[in-house]
Amino acid sequence: MNEMNCDLSAVLLDEYRIQTRVREIGMQITSEYRGRIPVIIGILKGGVVFLADLVRSVSIPVELDFLAISSYGSTASSSGVVKIRKDIDVDITGRDVIVVEDIVDSGLSLQYIKDYLFKHSPSSLKTCVLLDKPSAHKLEVTFDYVGFEIGNEFVVGYGLDFNERYRNLPYIGILKEELYT
Repeated sequence: MNEMNCDLSAVLLDEYRIQTRVREIGMQITSEYRGRIPVIIGILKGGVVFLADLVRSVSIPVELDFLAISSYGSTASSSGVVKIRKDIDVDITGRDVIVVEDIVDSGLSLQYIKDYLFKHSPSSLKTCVLLDKPSAHKLEVTFDYVGFEIGNEFVVGYGLDFNERYRNLPYIGILKEELYT
């Protein structure tokens, strides 16, 4: 048994369900971008596990890059201030771009990323999020590819963390409230 399981109140999404949905999204991207080579930009760190599985489910050539931002620090809620920690290296001017993000709470970080990337003049910009928390949105946001809609629980695993822990869980669980309050 994984010793981190004791910190969870429940498993929200098991490994099989996540992998099935990731494959479905990969097939959709393959179909929509056939004949093109999109640039897939993963948002570090949380999105890296999802991104790795997703690109292996896409059966057309893709180019990868990464953008690292921070908006949380070491607390359970967003600070509201977004900072770029690592910029993209690929020139996306005139390119098809897909941003891959682990989770959307308020929507502020993703909107910041989209606004920032639009300044680089891509020919198209789509968003792919593993988890969407509609009840936490602070602004109107839409996505092109969504893995799962979830409630406002604090979740960890499959790349998502709390204080840099739990990213390596192969599923997504709800963290016990006493651990982050």
